[in-house]
Amino acid sequence: MTLIGYARVSTLEQDEALQVDALTAAGCDLSRIYVDHITGASTTRPELDRAWDYLRPGDTLVVWRLDRLGRSLKHLVQLVGELGQREVEFRSLMESIDTTTPTGRLTFHLFASIAEFERDLIRERTAAGLAAAKARGRVGGRPKALSATQVEQARRMMSEDNLSATDVAAVLRVSRATLYRAIQGET
Repeated sequence: MTLIGYARVSTLEQDEALQVDALTAAGCDLSRIYVDHITGASTTRPELDRAWDYLRPGDTLVVWRLDRLGRSLKHLVQLVGELGQREVEFRSLMESIDTTTPTGRLTFHLFASIAEFERDLIRERTAAGLAAAKARGRVGGRPKALSATQVEQARRMMSEDNLSATDVAAVLRVSRATLYRAIQGET
């Protein structure tokens, strides 16, 4: 079992020394500590990828704080879940989460449950908001390019005035495809 450390600092002005010192004090070998100098919102983390490639079943990934690893709680839960699938443990020093212990696994599963609960609440609120808007007569999506009056005007221009679809579309300032869809009742 090897302890693999991961540290991340958001800006060049920040110093990783505090995190690296804490990781070495926790038992990580200095040669097995990977440090990214990148914002947490970034989706690419080269040093995390290197640490991920090095991890083997039975190893433990150690971070100073949870926010150093995941961009969000959802992302963190996903990463720790992937570690579990690979039989790699996880430890966060500041939050005292250690998935090698039953208490640590429970704590992390509580975080995961809270994240799932939060996603479900957001989904329910979104559905309720859409239903309420629909009940008030509002529909989502892009507004129609041509009003019903403009569609009738276009039909008249094409039939009575013998204008081409290209000319009518130019007058109404829409594309020919939009004009045809509107006349056929699709938009």
